[in-house]
Amino acid sequence: MGEWTDKAKAVFDFVGTLSKEYPGIAQGFGTMHQAAGEKGALDPKQKELIALGIAITIRCEGCIACHVKDALENGATQQEIVETIGVAVVMGGGPSVVYGDKAYKAMKEMM
Repeated sequence: MGEWTDKAKAVFDFVGTLSKEYPGIAQGFGTMHQAAGEKGALDPKQKELIALGIAITIRCEGCIACHVKDALENGATQQEIVETIGVAVVMGGGPSVVYGDKAYKAMKEMM
């Protein structure tokens, strides 16, 4: 695996741990995550790109790894992810450039 694939796996592994240690919280988060990701006015790919933009602006490496992975699995292209990074930079300034680079590296690793 690679650095970013490992980061995504670590997040999912911890959700499994949390499911055993504090099942109500894990179940609630899982239910919320599933409901938010369902097709509605926005499709799952669009929602993952939004989540990725937020992950970049709040500087969450685990979130970046997971949402790059899920965006790609939902059909996001390199150009769509690059444009998402661009919007995050507009909204988050210099720190989003740094975390946008992390998202770009995650994308290249996972493609």
